[in-house]
Amino acid sequence: MKIIYLANQRLPTEKAYGIQIAKMCEAFADYNPDTNKYLKIPDSRIDIELVVPYRKNKIKDNFFDYYSVRRNFEFKKIWSPDFYLPGKLDKLAVTVKSFISAALLSLYALQRKKVDIIFSRDEWPIFILSFFRNNLVFEAHRFSWKRRIFYRRFKKRNIKIVVISRGLKEDFVRFGFPPNNILVAHDGVDLEQFNILDNPKAYRDELGLPSDKKMIGYVGQLRTLGMEKGVTDLIEAFGELRKVSNDYVLAIVGGVEGDIEYYKKLVSRKGLTDHDVIFIGQKEHKLIPKYLKAFDILAIPFPNNKHYARYISPLKLFEYMASRRPIVASDLPSIREILNESNAVLMKPDSAESLAEGIKRILQSAELADKISKRAYQDVQNYTWQKRAGKILEFITQNFAK
Repeated sequence: MKIIYLANQRLPTEKAYGIQIAKMCEAFADYNPDTNKYLKIPDSRIDIELVVPYRKNKIKDNFFDYYSVRRNFEFKKIWSPDFYLPGKLDKLAVTVKSFISAALLSLYALQRKKVDIIFSRDEWPIFILSFFRNNLVFEAHRFSWKRRIFYRRFKKRNIKIVVISRGLKEDFVRFGFPPNNILVAHDGVDLEQFNILDNPKAYRDELGLPSDKKMIGYVGQLRTLGMEKGVTDLIEAFGELRKVSNDYVLAIVGGVEGDIEYYKKLVSRKGLTDHDVIFIGQKEHKLIPKYLKAFDILAIPFPNNKHYARYISPLKLFEYMASRRPIVASDLPSIREILNESNAVLMKPDSAESLAEGIKRILQSAELADKISKRAYQDVQNYTWQKRAGKILEFITQNFAK
């Protein structure tokens, strides 16, 4: 089977979507549909070509090295104009060049012969190609009525949809898509990356982290689509904990420079220091397992809005579970699709007080921490990239079988 994956994005990127795309292409290429097994050799039964537009990029690393994925699929970058406009006009520039690059990606796909499936998580390429092809699969990571022009066309052309949460599926069905045209496939994790020694002290020494404190960790971007990700609540919750004891440190891994500066000012206003809340910044993804294993507890403090409550399947969630560290998370429907009281401590969203209580419960009970972290690790075995790829490929085979 020949699959072209069109990614109308800058790659490599420090954002989570790049990890997801790279890992899925690697997993697709490993899958053997005849035996329903995953091959660990480059010559797989699925032929994958990942195609992206040219974008100026401060990341100079090779794509495969940056994401620590094997070269079992082809990565191709095609020319596309990349330009910027001053001030508020830059939003217009982003929109225009995104449309141009989508058209160029679509043209590239149309010129390829013997392509079985064209796959993308970007609306524009699928929209353009829907006028010429019917072998299209769209992977949705959000739903918005502002994008109804795309959805109407996809529904009319009977486009197959992969979504990352049940909430997303419900909204697409409500829009009029047949339920059997939609597959729910939550995101996943590469468990091999977490197959390292469970030695927090060694990792703290290696990464320059304090060894004499209980560490609460958060990994990921600090904002998304202009929205808070609960970091303010996390800092406020930590402030409450520090009133009780000086034995705690909050470590935040990730975030762009502007967001980090914003939250550093918040930390200062709360009377905390850079020794209390450590902003580690963006790190190579291959280092994330060491950071997660260096921490005592991991937090997912997402707020209660439609995006977080219905549409997410965050990579950090599955990586937290794979790290075998106890998790405290917002009690949201999207989170409950994966977590529950047996594998995490769930707390009221938008409540620093509730978050602080959840963290205290874990830090004060080694038995609880051990119980939920072990169960989370057992449960995450069902959410590997390989299993996700197999689920999607079986969905494709069923819907496009001749």
